[in-house]
Amino acid sequence: MTTNGTRDLLIGIDAGTSVIKSIVFDTAGRQLASAALPNRYETLPGGGAEQDLTRTWADTATTLRQLTDRIPDLASRTIAIAVTGQGDGTWLIDRDGEPVGSGWLWLDARAAPIVEEIRRRPEDRLRFERTGTGLAACQQGPQLVHMARTTPEILERAATAFHCQDWLYFRLTGQRATDPSEGVFSFGDLRTRDYDEEVIDVLGLTRLRRLLPPIVDGARESAGLSAAAASATGLRAGTPVVLGYVDVACTALGAGLFDPQARPGCSIVGSTGMHMRLATSHDDVILNDDATGYTMCLPVPGMYAQMQSNMAATLNIDWVLGLAAGILASQGISRTPAEMIPLIDEWIGTSRPASLIYQPYVSEAGERGPFVDANARAGFVGISTRHGYGDLVRAVFEGLAFAARDCYAAMGPMPAEIRLTGGAARSTALRRILAAATGAKVRTSAREEAGAAGAAMIAAVSIGLYPSMAACAAEWVDPLLGGGEVPEPSLAQTYGEVFPVYAQASAALRPVWRAMSEIRKH
Repeated sequence: MTTNGTRDLLIGIDAGTSVIKSIVFDTAGRQLASAALPNRYETLPGGGAEQDLTRTWADTATTLRQLTDRIPDLASRTIAIAVTGQGDGTWLIDRDGEPVGSGWLWLDARAAPIVEEIRRRPEDRLRFERTGTGLAACQQGPQLVHMARTTPEILERAATAFHCQDWLYFRLTGQRATDPSEGVFSFGDLRTRDYDEEVIDVLGLTRLRRLLPPIVDGARESAGLSAAAASATGLRAGTPVVLGYVDVACTALGAGLFDPQARPGCSIVGSTGMHMRLATSHDDVILNDDATGYTMCLPVPGMYAQMQSNMAATLNIDWVLGLAAGILASQGISRTPAEMIPLIDEWIGTSRPASLIYQPYVSEAGERGPFVDANARAGFVGISTRHGYGDLVRAVFEGLAFAARDCYAAMGPMPAEIRLTGGAARSTALRRILAAATGAKVRTSAREEAGAAGAAMIAAVSIGLYPSMAACAAEWVDPLLGGGEVPEPSLAQTYGEVFPVYAQASAALRPVWRAMSEIRKH
C-alpha cells in the first residue's frame, strides 16, 4: 500500500433504500466518521414506488457537508470519493441534466405484466444467457417498456436513463455513465462486460437505446469533483470521484464474498435478502431452468457475484414486530423498533422449531428469487389454537432462512460457509437459525458499513493505493470476520425435514396468489 502525502482519507457514499450514508475511512479501511439521513420515497396506487431526484442529491450533499464538520481538514485530506446506491430502477434526466419526473425504484411493481409477457417469449432465453439475469419488474428494462406504453411523452423529454448511483455520480462530476454491474445485468453480455444489442432488442428497447449512458468501470477510471459539487459538499474541486458498482456488489465486497480460495456464500439480510456465490469466470456461472437470479460483474477481472434475491427480508421482521408494537400503542405503551428487538430471542426461546411455516413474500412487488411471481404474498401455514405470538416471530425468522436456502439451492451446491451482513446480521437468533437451515457455518463481519466500504475499496484500487483487490481485501475485510456460528445438529435435522414442505407450499399456493391478485383488481 502507498500513501499520498497528507491526503489520507477515502469517502464512501451509499444511497440505500432506507438511509443515505457517507462514511470516512482511512487508507487501512478503518471507519472514522459517518453521516446519515433517512431516505424518503413515495408509494403510489398500482404498485408504484418513486423517489425525488433533487432531494436525493440534496440529502447526499448534506451528509458530505456534515462529515466536513466532524473530520478536521477533510477536504484537503480526501484522496477519493466513491458512490454506490440502491440497484435497479429508472431515474431519467433531460439534455440539460434536469430530472424528468421522479425516479422509479426497485420496489416499483408496475412493470410486472411486461415481465410476464417478455418471459413467455422464446427469445428471452437468449437475453437470460447473455446477461445471466432473470427478468423482474424492478429492473430498468421492463420499466422503460412500461413507460413507453403508458407515458411516452416522458421518454420523449428524457436524454439519459440512470440508476441511483449514476444520478449521484452525475451530480458529483457532470459525467453521464453507468457501472458494469448495472449496465450488464440489465442490457449486456457478462462475457464482454458491455451492452449487447440483441439483448436490448429482446427487451423491445432498440428505439430507446439512446437513453443508455456509457459503461464506466470505476475500478479503472475516475472523474474530478465538479466546482458546483464542491460548493454543495464542502469538498475540494478536482478530487477523484469513482462510480462504484451497485450497492449489492459493493456490500458483498465489503462483507467478504471476494475470497477465491474459500469460495464462500454471502447473504445480505436488509430490506431485501441477497444470497450470493462467487463465480471465478463466466463459465462458472450456473444458470437455472427457471431463468431467475442475477449475475453481477465484480470490480475484479473475470469475477462475478451470482445471486438470488428474495424481495423482502427484514421487511418481514419489521411487519411482525410492528404487530406487537401496534397492540402496545393501542394501550398507550410506546415501543420503538430498537426496543422490540431484544425481545426476539426471548420469544424464539419459548417457541418450538418449525411448528409453523411462514412464506416471507410480504413485499407488494411479490417475489423475484428463486422464482419470479409478482402475485406472491406472505402467509402462515399450520396455525392452531396452541400457537402464540412467539411462534409467529420464530416462523418469520425460519421463513427467511428457508428462503435463503431456496436461493442458494438454485445456484448449485450449498456453500460450506456463509458470510452474513445487513440490518439483521447482529441477531443471534437469525444466525443460529440460518446456520441450521443451510447447513453452513455463518460468519458475520464486524464491518458496520459494508456497502460504503466496498465502494471505497474500489476507489482505493482505482487510484493505486493497493495493487489489487485481493491486497485491499486482505487489509479491509479479512481481519473483521468473526469466528462463526456452526449448525446445531438436531435443529439442522428438523429444518432438513421441513424445508421440502416449505417449497411445496410455495408451489401449491401460486394459483391462489394469482386468483387473489385478480380479486384485488376489482
